Amino acid sequence: MENPSTIQKIAFLGDYIPRKCGIATFTSDVLSAIAAEHPQSECFAVPVNDIPGGYTYPKEVRFEIEEQDLSSYLRAADFLNISNADVISVQHEFGIFGGPSGTHLLALLRELRMPIVTTLHTVLQSPNSEQQRVMQELIARSARLVVMSHRGRRMLEEIYQAPPGKIDLVPHGIADLPFADSNLYKEQFGVEGRRVLLTFGLLSPNKGIEHAINALPEIVAEFPNTVYIVLGATHPNLVRERGETYRLSLERLAKKNNVQKHVIFYNRFVELEELKEFIGAADLYLTPYLNEAQITSGTLAFAFGTGKAVVSTPYWHAAELLADGRGVLVPFADAKAIAREVIGLFRDEPRRLAMRKNAYALGREMIWSNVARLYMRSFELARLDRSVISRKSFGTKTLDEQPRVLPALKLEHLTRMTDSTGLFQHGVFSVPNFSEGYCTDDNARAFILAVLLDKMEQEPEGVRTLATTYAAFLHHAFDRTAKRFHNHLSFDRRWLDPQGSEDSHGRALWALGLGVGRSPYRSFQVLSGQIFAEALPSVLGFTSPRAWAFTLLGIHEYLQRLSGNRAAEQIRETLLARLMDLFDRVSGNDWPWFEDVLSYDNAKLAHALILTGRAIGNKAAYERGLESLRWLAQIQTAESGDFRPIGSNGFYPRGGTRAKFDQQPIEAQAMVSACLEAYRTTSEVWWYEQALRAFDWFLGWNDLGLELYSPSTGGCRDALHVDRVNQNQGAESTLAFLLSLTELQLMQDALTVFNKSVS
Repeated sequence: MENPSTIQKIAFLGDYIPRKCGIATFTSDVLSAIAAEHPQSECFAVPVNDIPGGYTYPKEVRFEIEEQDLSSYLRAADFLNISNADVISVQHEFGIFGGPSGTHLLALLRELRMPIVTTLHTVLQSPNSEQQRVMQELIARSARLVVMSHRGRRMLEEIYQAPPGKIDLVPHGIADLPFADSNLYKEQFGVEGRRVLLTFGLLSPNKGIEHAINALPEIVAEFPNTVYIVLGATHPNLVRERGETYRLSLERLAKKNNVQKHVIFYNRFVELEELKEFIGAADLYLTPYLNEAQITSGTLAFAFGTGKAVVSTPYWHAAELLADGRGVLVPFADAKAIAREVIGLFRDEPRRLAMRKNAYALGREMIWSNVARLYMRSFELARLDRSVISRKSFGTKTLDEQPRVLPALKLEHLTRMTDSTGLFQHGVFSVPNFSEGYCTDDNARAFILAVLLDKMEQEPEGVRTLATTYAAFLHHAFDRTAKRFHNHLSFDRRWLDPQGSEDSHGRALWALGLGVGRSPYRSFQVLSGQIFAEALPSVLGFTSPRAWAFTLLGIHEYLQRLSGNRAAEQIRETLLARLMDLFDRVSGNDWPWFEDVLSYDNAKLAHALILTGRAIGNKAAYERGLESLRWLAQIQTAESGDFRPIGSNGFYPRGGTRAKFDQQPIEAQAMVSACLEAYRTTSEVWWYEQALRAFDWFLGWNDLGLELYSPSTGGCRDALHVDRVNQNQGAESTLAFLLSLTELQLMQDALTVFNKSVS
């Protein structure tokens, strides 16, 4: 006898009856089964509504989620945490949750404080990049993963690299029906004395019913008493989009084939008790589905497990369940094969009876009482494994184990945004916006990226071409008379300002310093060095702390190749002293910062102190840089633990209200870069974690659970607003992502080399 479970409260998240869909029925059935087998455990449901106003739910439903309302998911997370559930059972299929590929679910899961057990009703063989990302996070956040077939387990391991030890194989549950003669049930449906074929479930074109109807003339020719029952309402989504077009086409096909007297359509969603009667009346069950990539079929499991002979197409679940003579498989969309096998089974009663007995015997493992015990075991393991899973998935992300898998670097959008003059400043969606022209700020950032990519030997010819364009732009932007850079250039190549901002000047110096210090090409070194030397002294007249910080970063890079340049060293000391003085005058115990407001590109101020203080041995500057960056990291951490940059819609004045939106990609990039520098100088893994946390903001680990980076274009969207993502993919945002990705990849490469050298 099993020991009673210590789990007191279980939450079930997914669609729920009376919603008419397979997931709703499954969620209801598994909840009821577990509640019956483990009465000491309180079970309740949190369903997802796909229609305004939701449904008239039974009493076990405690909270409802509106499918496309992100805030509803966050409120549900609060409710679940307050409920003190011991475990949550999530029913996952991409189509039932809101957001791109169901990303709203991730926003909810990130907030939960109990172990998560996820049942995967679909495992895609060829996911797109967004679906892959959702699955990877779902796998990471789940303490246990439940699949219903061996193939599902293999796919999780091979395609998604899910840890084998956290995957549980639990069959689809079925009702416990007796092994009975079908003739006992036929009279109530008016089909007594007839051979009954049955297909049931929500109707949609991928069910392949037309091929079964095309097989009927041949079947009826030999067995004229055959009737084909098609049981089930048309899928609600299909009804909303196309009405009853598919069902009507099936009725017309039956008339065309002159088998209308042999086909019965029951256009309704039947409850379990009535469904048992229909199943009982069937002599053969047909599943002529057209899509191979179906890992689970509840209707197939139900018919098979109750001892019905089955003729099916070889979709994944059927191929596995009906192997070894437990059923008959026919090719997809092959009416002749369906007719041949149905006739063969009707002719061979002993074979059909043996098939039924084999199916029924295996079905005893699938009855809901047994499935409930298996689920409870999975829930218990989730509680035991929770601390281990949490540590492995969300704790220290060191690089001495398997390195973090980063997205592939794609330069297509950057290339599209660049013409022979330079990088366009803004985009309309993923199209360059000519009317906004170009700016030095972005071309400087782009030159930095190109130089870093050279270090990675990434697309060398293409990258060098881009670097040449950006270097030429900086050369053209510099006014040798005023010793200042222009910033804004129109599409018709007219400078729109007598001189650019101090920040744009500082960014240009940062880029040029990097060109001197890191570019492998002599031409870039010389060109960058000449402009840098002429433009550097102007910074002494600047008042912008960010311009000072950008310049300090540039000086550091410049001196990596041209150390001993006394003028550059003196300006470095002056700018560092100014930043230190600013920090000392403004900061306090509760506000260790340089200004009375947190605004934009914040982390660059701390970054400059860390880098410069370490380089020249100024311990006070170095420690203040780390102190201020640590505080900024804490300030920019949401309740969920995700990165939440200071919003540009009001910033964060000291003693005032912090703006949560509009969140800008440049803030995430600044944190990635600064935290990687802190990691380099301290070797504290916490800093590397902060860099990854800021980078994950681009990938959807943010307040809305929405992806800023677009894998399809290679661009990055411009901002995270309170209710949406800004869909434009401008230069600053795209460069913020590409720079962050490149710096992380360079860090991983360096550590890989180091680990090999000491191993």
